[in-house]
Amino acid sequence: MARHTVTLIPGDGIGYEVSAAARRVIDASGADIEWEVHDAGLDVIEKYGEPMPPHVLASIRKNRVAIKGPLTTPVGKGMRSVNVALRRELDLYALVRPCKSYPGVRSRYQDIDLVIVRENTEDLYAGIEFQEGEPETLKLIETIGELGGRTIRPDSGISIKPISVFGTRRVFRFAFTWARANGRHKITAVHKANIMKYTDGLWLRVAQEVAQEFPDLEFEDRIVDNMCMQLVQKPELYDVMVMPNLYGDILSDLCAGLVGGLGLAPGANMGDEIAVFEATHGSAPKYAGKNVANPMAMMFSGVLMLRHLGEAEAAERLERGLAAVIARGESVTYDMKPQRDDPTAVGTSQVADAVIAEMHQPRASA
Repeated sequence: MARHTVTLIPGDGIGYEVSAAARRVIDASGADIEWEVHDAGLDVIEKYGEPMPPHVLASIRKNRVAIKGPLTTPVGKGMRSVNVALRRELDLYALVRPCKSYPGVRSRYQDIDLVIVRENTEDLYAGIEFQEGEPETLKLIETIGELGGRTIRPDSGISIKPISVFGTRRVFRFAFTWARANGRHKITAVHKANIMKYTDGLWLRVAQEVAQEFPDLEFEDRIVDNMCMQLVQKPELYDVMVMPNLYGDILSDLCAGLVGGLGLAPGANMGDEIAVFEATHGSAPKYAGKNVANPMAMMFSGVLMLRHLGEAEAAERLERGLAAVIARGESVTYDMKPQRDDPTAVGTSQVADAVIAEMHQPRASA
């Protein structure tokens, strides 16, 4: 069995606890992982002057695989978002967000098995903004008026929405390739091309071109507002959905809501050479150090990481252990109990104990 060197960024807030729990269950899965642990986030700013020090990025570039806990975005200091900066710095252009139902989770829906692929580097989240009242903003407003004949009120703030042929093509090629490799059968391009004809229109046109390269996979498109309604009414009709950055941020939380919330939502930030896996929930600093946070989102991110590493058996073992603990409903944190004040709720580390115990149970013969 091959040894894999993986960068582990515990995160901050509840990150230390959920990362420790996730590391334990990944180690117990049977995969041979050598961990390089590096701190980042709010807790290292005083020491290094920034929340994502260069040596952490160097470790990720060297190992090409990392898993991280939640990182708090510092308010009024440095980077706008540590997570956005990490994706941009490492060119992690595709965010994969599976949303899957597990028996035992309280939800209005059953048998959900959806995947969102979100373009990670462009769209309104590219961070190209102009503040209201600044000279540059007024100049831009004047220039837009001269070029397009459109009047923009001078007291406006402006965000720019870039969507490129290059960025669109590579995320759709990634999505189709990922879908094929993971036994998926349909891609849905999500857009607002009926209104934003030169950005979302480009997105849809390039998606249609890429779809021609993958004739074995079904392809369709949906307007984003209709997509929201469809997901609520008949999510069973969909499989892998690909969308620009902003829509992906919104709809991935919608889909997480279909399966029980962000406490079970894993994520994989993918580039051509590097993959960074993460829990998609926040750092919840008020719960830090209390051993109450649900570690399952990061554990499920570990499942994605193991599959990426080619450790299919270990990934299956870990997912099976998680599913069994969820189904029993005993050794779970307070947020997964029918009543949040249920005295039988367990702590973060006890969830790891239960998952490891389930992984060591012999499988029933078919």
